[in-house]
Formats: sequence, structure tokens, C-alpha cells
Amino acid sequence: MSTYLVTGGAGFIGSNIAEELVRRGEETIVLDDLSTGNERNMESFRSKITFIHGDIRDARTVRTAVDGVDYVLHQAALASVPRSIEDPLLVNDVNVGGTLVVLEEARRADVKRLVYAASSSAYGDSEVMPKTEEMTPRPLSPYAVSKLAAEHYCAVYSHVYGLPTISIRYFNVFGPRQDPKSQYAAVIPIFVTSLLRGERPTIFGDGEQSRDFTFVENVVSANLLAAGCAAAAGQMVNVACGEKATLNELYARLNELIGAGIEPIYDDPRPGDVKHSLADIARARDLLGYDPLVSFEEGIEKTVAWYRSRERS
Repeated sequence: MSTYLVTGGAGFIGSNIAEELVRRGEETIVLDDLSTGNERNMESFRSKITFIHGDIRDARTVRTAVDGVDYVLHQAALASVPRSIEDPLLVNDVNVGGTLVVLEEARRADVKRLVYAASSSAYGDSEVMPKTEEMTPRPLSPYAVSKLAAEHYCAVYSHVYGLPTISIRYFNVFGPRQDPKSQYAAVIPIFVTSLLRGERPTIFGDGEQSRDFTFVENVVSANLLAAGCAAAAGQMVNVACGEKATLNELYARLNELIGAGIEPIYDDPRPGDVKHSLADIARARDLLGYDPLVSFEEGIEKTVAWYRSRERS
């Protein structure tokens, strides 16, 4: 049994990772300030973990959290393009400054490996498809810049200090526990919950923008594979499904699954949003042994079922 620290472990992705670690019998510590995470996300496994309520920007708190830890899975962040445009200083402080604190304390604690939740937003709006790790980053928002900067810090901590890190660039993760209520919520939980309630959601732009939607179970798998991969130190890899769907296609499929028959509202595109995103996942396959466990279609069906059960409860 190993000991894992999941920063942001009360959030959408972090709680799914923590739950899988508990299922595997690993000793699990969650560090979260609950600013965007929710204790409700940990209900099913709360008694089986150590929970630390604290901020990743506080070195003393992080030092306590990493003491005796083998692996750090660093998910904590303010993950929103619109929020970063409204408050770039705060997003930079958390995403860059907080990550630097986590890296430094992980180095001091001599952890075996740190896995960082990077973002496909680093690629920006390049017309080249699919996105490969060799492409020059062209971030379009303060959020994207902050995630990219922290990614570079991870690589530097590997090369300069010998702390084994790996950065995983997530592509549009979705699934159970994703919050639809925040003003910064992602598109899938908004679409699903709106349709279940008979409401018309908004599509920003013409809906022809495309995304490599990635079910959360695939991201959980990638994190645990990365934690066990010594060859990945200092590397960055894409994690996605390697297939794309437009927002219009996504919306039509959700409408069909839910049986709603509701037309969306179209509005102006939002600043900082990219037009198209599709991942090349060859490096993740070669380096980590990663393969998507859940397809986009299966993931959508699981997600609708989960939100439907929540609406009934």
C-alpha cells in the first residue's frame, strides 16, 4: 500500500481519483479549501481518507499534507476561462503560486512522483489537428497561461531538483460530480441539467466548435498510470479519447438521450474560447500504457444517468 495526496480532492476530478484510490486500498489524503470543491463529493468514501481543509498556497498546510506521502496527484486549481478573464490575479496566484508551493514541499518531502493536472487550453486556437505535445503553445486566456506556466514549473522541478513530475493535459473532462450550478460551469453538466428540467441552455457561438470530450474515468486511469511510470519524469502528455464532437452534435445527442426535444439558445462567442480541440494520444499510449476506458458515447450515457438520479433524489 502506498500513500497518495490528492490536492483538490473534494472537486469533480479529484474526488473521482480519491474514490478510485480508496477502492484500490491505497492510503489517501485529500487537501482542499472547498472554494470550488464540495464535501458532498466525498460522502461515499469520507470515512476512509484523511481530509485536510486548507489552501495550496499555504506552505505550512501543504508541508503537513505531504509528510510521509509517496505520490502527489495535484488537481487543485481555479479551472475556468471566464473566471480568469474576470480575475486574472487570483487565478494566477492559485494556479501558479499554489502549484509552486506544492512542488517545493513535495521536493522537501522527497515524494516519489508528482502528477500535475495540466490543460489542453495551452494549445490555444491552432488550426492544426490533432494537437500533439510538440506543438508550440498559444494560450488565449489567463487561465491557459497559468496552467501552462505551472506545467513548465513541473518540468523544471524534474530537471533541476530531481523531483519526478509528469504533466497530463486534460481535454474537456466530464462526468459524475461535475458542478452545473457555478457561473463558470462546463458545458455538459449545464446542458444535461437544463434539459432534465425542461429548460433551454445557451450555446455560445454557432455550436460548430468541437471538443475532444473525455470521460472522467479515463483521466483517473491516466493519473494512476502516470504515478507508476518512472520513465515519464519531466514529461507532458495529452489525455483524451482522440475523437471530437461539435457542441451541436453533443446537444443533439443529449436531447435524444433525455427525450427533451428542446431547442438551445445561441449567443455570442465567449472571449478566450478556442474553436476546435482534438488530441493526439499516441505519447500517452506509448509512455503510460494509457488507453481510453470509456468512449464518448458511453460516457455521455453514464453522465446523463448520474444527473437523472440526482434530479430524482
